[in-house]
Amino acid sequence: MIAAIASGKGGTGKTTVSASLASIWTEALGRPVLAVDLDVEEPNLHLFLRPLIATSRVARLEIPVVDALSCTRCGECRELCQFGAITILGDTPMVFAEMCHGCGGCLAVCPVGAITPGARELGCVEEGAAGAIGFLSGRLRVGESMSPPLIRAVTQRLEELLGRSAPASLPDVLLDAPPGVSCPATAAVAVADCIVLVAEPTPFGVHDFKLAVEAFSPLGRPMGVVVNRAGSGDAALGRFCRQVGLPILAEIPDDRKVAETYAQGGLLAEAAPAYRSLCLGLASAVAGLAGEVRHA
Repeated sequence: MIAAIASGKGGTGKTTVSASLASIWTEALGRPVLAVDLDVEEPNLHLFLRPLIATSRVARLEIPVVDALSCTRCGECRELCQFGAITILGDTPMVFAEMCHGCGGCLAVCPVGAITPGARELGCVEEGAAGAIGFLSGRLRVGESMSPPLIRAVTQRLEELLGRSAPASLPDVLLDAPPGVSCPATAAVAVADCIVLVAEPTPFGVHDFKLAVEAFSPLGRPMGVVVNRAGSGDAALGRFCRQVGLPILAEIPDDRKVAETYAQGGLLAEAAPAYRSLCLGLASAVAGLAGEVRHA
């Protein structure tokens, strides 16, 4: 089972929920768990889980390299590229590597084979463990503007790890997705079996939560909601969830103790016994959302 923890906006408590679920998942369900940070622009799941990183490898994006002597200046590549990453200025073929999305189309359409694959660094993919919790994360290179290719590199590594696991030891996966509803968030949640949306009952929170529901619904994944800072706003969030038939899996009160625990890098499940029980129940609810209820 792969569950994506997502949100319509930043600051709703998405990583707080992801980390706390990972910390009690095996206790709640008797299954190993792999925590994956796909918020590659600002990864911070490690701040809560404190994993030991065993490996870190550079992730690269394929970009075109043009042989100016072989190029006939036909312009086929320029016409194909929708991002302006390859063009001809005067009589000089040029590649703007930072604008390339790595689709490989220019290599395919070049009639004389003047374009060959090169690469540029996107960031790194890190692997490790936090005790019994497996850990996988992407970290975007400083100055890099495109995160979806790195997200794909992380999810490809995830597929490799899952493919190598024996059925009896196959872990459940918790994806800490990027906030919002843009390409990075969509790329992250697309690989999940179910989506948990973390929302806050404020005007901005409800507005962006509705955008997330609209954006992710076409994926056809089961969705549920965790309301963070419950009681701090009006009832609009609950009304909307009832209107569209979204189950509320848990409500985290607007409690100073929770904020203090978070500020110290602690886990929600550690804030008080009641929150530990809440997290254990949430783990079961998430498994149920994906149709995979298990018991320890």
